[in-house]
Amino acid sequence: MHAVVVRVRLDLAYDGTDFAGWARQPGLRTIQGEVEKALAGLYSKLGPIASLVVAGRTDAGVHARGQVAHLDLSDEQAAKIEVSRIALSVNGLLSTMPSTMPSNTPGGNQDIVIRRSTISDEGFDARFSALWRRYEYRIADTLPARNPLTRRTTAWTTKPLDVELMNEAAAQMLGLHDWAAFCRPRPFATTIRTLQEFMWVRTGDDTVVASLEADAFCHSMVRALVGATVAVGEGRLSVDDVVRLREALERTSAFKVMPARGLTLTEVGYPDAAGLAVRANETRARRTREALIAERAEQAARAEQTHGTGARQLANQPEMG
Repeated sequence: MHAVVVRVRLDLAYDGTDFAGWARQPGLRTIQGEVEKALAGLYSKLGPIASLVVAGRTDAGVHARGQVAHLDLSDEQAAKIEVSRIALSVNGLLSTMPSTMPSNTPGGNQDIVIRRSTISDEGFDARFSALWRRYEYRIADTLPARNPLTRRTTAWTTKPLDVELMNEAAAQMLGLHDWAAFCRPRPFATTIRTLQEFMWVRTGDDTVVASLEADAFCHSMVRALVGATVAVGEGRLSVDDVVRLREALERTSAFKVMPARGLTLTEVGYPDAAGLAVRANETRARRTREALIAERAEQAARAEQTHGTGARQLANQPEMG
């Protein structure tokens, strides 16, 4: 491998409908897979490209208009093309790649667009330097609000929603919490997150739109939070019910996780240039510490099931960090 000399920031948008999510998966069409395939074509004969690092690993069917990734280039790769022109070149390759969209779709069959390619500031890491991620969830809850032109990015529900009640419930969710009741479990992954913003509005076209912002979101967390507050808006749950469900720390069937199609990653926030490396180092250290704590908790739970005393022995070990 050649020495890395340039880290490139890529700002991108995509219609996630026909993708199996961001992360590369064998035999499946993913955003990472398609973009890396285009990059491999662009830098063919100059060695393998580095894997993209992304701010938000969106799930299958989730969209983005403010996604951020970074790419590390070798010296030879960096010399091939001006960084500002990478976006244009990759878009050209993406537009020729097979897609599930009809070839006569306006703008071609391209459902991923690299909006900008720039040399990143020193210390930038698309994932670990991020201060927050912001998502939007769109719902058409009345027949007049159902627009076929936005059906790929808007969920449809059958009952009118009480936005005022939904905002009462959303306000109770703010802050630092363990979101185990709202996250799909993953091995050794923490479910502790800080929800910084959660607000519902009814727009002029009668669409109900949620805005959620957090330092990071765990798997399925946004769609579960939306589903819980929708249940409040439909009268199936009370505000107090949602708080109790959060505090129970267990997955529940009391509300539904909303469909992916209504969800869009709209923006990722970063500190100024001077704070990028500091933020990245802090986040890496915290995630490592949280992963170790989560791993110990899982080991303790397994020991409790099989030996009884094992959990107490593990629990009495000193805290990490």
